[in-house]
Amino acid sequence: MITSKSNPKIKNVVKLQKSSERREQNRIIIEGRREIERAVACGFIVDTLFICNDILKESVNIEANYIEEVTLEVFEKIAYREGSDGLLAVAIPKYADLKSFKPKKNPLIIVLETVEKPGNLGAIMRTADAAGVDAVIIADPRTDLYNPNAIRASIGTIFSVPLFACSSEECINWLRENEIKIYCTYLKASIDYLEADFRQGSAIVMGTEATGISDIWVDAADQNLIIPMNGIADSLNVSVTTAIVVFEAIRQRRV
Repeated sequence: MITSKSNPKIKNVVKLQKSSERREQNRIIIEGRREIERAVACGFIVDTLFICNDILKESVNIEANYIEEVTLEVFEKIAYREGSDGLLAVAIPKYADLKSFKPKKNPLIIVLETVEKPGNLGAIMRTADAAGVDAVIIADPRTDLYNPNAIRASIGTIFSVPLFACSSEECINWLRENEIKIYCTYLKASIDYLEADFRQGSAIVMGTEATGISDIWVDAADQNLIIPMNGIADSLNVSVTTAIVVFEAIRQRRV
């Protein structure tokens, strides 16, 4: 039982709340039974599992290299969200090279350019998992892929979909090499998203809410898409926009 917040293992978990420390140690933090169990089911290795029996309501059957019981006071030190269920894992991330990824015929890909908000990334990963997309590619990322808030927002689905990070140029070249059409959400020279044909290999590209997609993607696009706005708002949250377009693509592929 770890009873001191000054314990070296506890101090290290606190350090891992910083992205620079996660990169240096090649570790990620996963909090919550559902998220941890989904990570394990998807082949992620839990290095250390921290358990607080004062909070835990059910028995645990999660494989880990090390299991550490901690007091409530100690767990509150390492937990990063309210209403925790008493489980927190330090796990080993999996990073894959896009060049080695061989998509199936007529794949459906989501591309997120310069995504900044972990919550948006997590929400989009939920959509990707639910829709069964073939991969999510983060082009020129501004947040680490396994940010704790992204994991939380995805409710663990971030582990179930092939996830890659690379430059926009590398991503465009890969899409071209695999004969995947590029559909960008962009206001100019655009067609209604309902008029697009997603039955072929398709990449749906989303930019940031503040600035949209950059010129490199505008130039690379095979077609620009727009979702007509009928109210006073001129745009939607990027995760909502992604869900709308992706599920239209899924609908077309079922016909």
